[in-house]
Amino acid sequence: MERYFRFQENDTNIRKEFIAGLTTFLSMAYILFVNPAILSDAGMDQGAVFTATAVAAAAGTLIMGVLANYPIALAPGMGLNAFFTYSVVTVMGVPWETALAGVMVSGLVFILITLLKVRETIINAIPQELKYAAACGIGLFIAFIGLKNAGIVVQSDATLVMLGDLLSGPTLLAVFGLVVTVILMVRNVRGGIFYGMVITSVVGMIFGLIGLPDGIVGSVPSLEPTFGAAFGHLDEIFTVQMLVVVLTFLFVDFFDTAGTLMAVATQAGLMKDNKLPRAGRALLADSSATVIGAALGTSTTTAYIESSSGVAAGGRTGFTSVVTAGFFLLALLFSPLLSVVTASVTAPVLIIVGVLMVSVLGNIDWKRFEIAVPAFLTIIAMPLTYSIATGIALGFVMYPITMLVKGRGKEIHPIMYALFFIFIAYFAFLA
Repeated sequence: MERYFRFQENDTNIRKEFIAGLTTFLSMAYILFVNPAILSDAGMDQGAVFTATAVAAAAGTLIMGVLANYPIALAPGMGLNAFFTYSVVTVMGVPWETALAGVMVSGLVFILITLLKVRETIINAIPQELKYAAACGIGLFIAFIGLKNAGIVVQSDATLVMLGDLLSGPTLLAVFGLVVTVILMVRNVRGGIFYGMVITSVVGMIFGLIGLPDGIVGSVPSLEPTFGAAFGHLDEIFTVQMLVVVLTFLFVDFFDTAGTLMAVATQAGLMKDNKLPRAGRALLADSSATVIGAALGTSTTTAYIESSSGVAAGGRTGFTSVVTAGFFLLALLFSPLLSVVTASVTAPVLIIVGVLMVSVLGNIDWKRFEIAVPAFLTIIAMPLTYSIATGIALGFVMYPITMLVKGRGKEIHPIMYALFFIFIAYFAFLA
C-alpha cells in the first residue's frame, strides 16, 4: 500500500494521511446535511438524498484517491445543488427526475471530453473573467438563498425584498449560527462550518427552537425513492431549455473541478512544470462521480476546495482520500441527526459559502468595460433572476457583442460564438 500511494516519494506516512483524511472530512461534513435540506425543497426524499450524498461522496473520493492518487475529496457541489433546486425545478418547473437526468448527461459529456482529451480546448475557450464572474454570481445566489431561509431577507410588495423580523426565534438562531461560524472561520478552526452547525443545532434544542432527534445512530435511509429515477427521464432532455440546463451543470462542474484541482495540487506541491500530472485521471474521477451521484439521486458531484484543509494537515497522496471516503460511509449511520438540521442551521452555511465563492471578484479586470459589462451581468443576474443559468446566458451573450464592438473579435473562440446562439435560442424559448 505504501508503495502504491508513493508515501516515501511524497514524504508522508499512514498517520499523516489518516489525520489529513479526517481533517478533510470534518471540513466538508456539512454537505451531508445541507445537500438533503436543499434537494428536499425540490420534492426529493430527504433520507434518500442523505444516503445518496454520502455514497456519491465516498465513491467519487475513493476513485480520486485510488485512480489519480490525489488527496482531493468529492461531494455534491454547493451552488450546483442550489441551481438544481431553485432554478431548474422551482423556477423552470422541471421535474426533479428530469433534472437528475440532466445531471447524468452532463457527467457523461464530461467523461467524453476527458477521454477525447479536448479539455484544454474548452478551458481556453471560456474567458477567465467569465469563469470568475460565474463563481461570484453563484456565491451571491447561494448567500441570497441563505439570507432568505434565515428570515433575514423577506419578500416585500413595495420593494421586492426587505429586512425580516430579526427578533423571531428561528431568525435569531440563524444569526447566532452565522456569528459563531464566522468566529470559527476567522480563527482558522478546521471544520469551522461543520462545528458551527453542531453548536447552532445544540443551542436550538436548548431553547426549544429545534426538536430533539429520535437518536444519534440509526439505520441507513433507503435509496429507493431516488435510485435510478434519472434513467426513465433521459428522453426528456432534448429541448432547448434542458440543453441550457445540461450546459450549465457541465460548465460549472468542469471549471470548478479544474480550478480546485490546480489550487489543491499547487498547495500540496504536486505540480510538475506548472502542469498537473494525471489530470485526465482526476477529471475522470470527478465526471464518473457525477454519473454515479445522478444514478443514486443527488445533484452534481464535484471536487471540494475544502480538501486544502487536509493538505494543510499533511495529506499528500490518494490515501488521504481513501480515509475521507471511509468516514463518509461511516456517516451513513447518523441519519437521525437530519431532523435537527433545520433552515436556521443551514442558512449560515449558505451565507459563508457565498462569501468564499465571491472572493475571486478582485480577479476581474473592471477597468476594461468590454469585460466589465458581461461579467457584471453574469454576477448580478443570478440572484436577481433566481437563476444561475440566466446569469451565465446573459454574460455569454453580451461578451461577443462587447468584444466585437471593441475590435477584439479575433480573441473570441469559435465555441463562444456557438454558445452565443445557443443562449439566444434559450431566451427566445423562455419568451
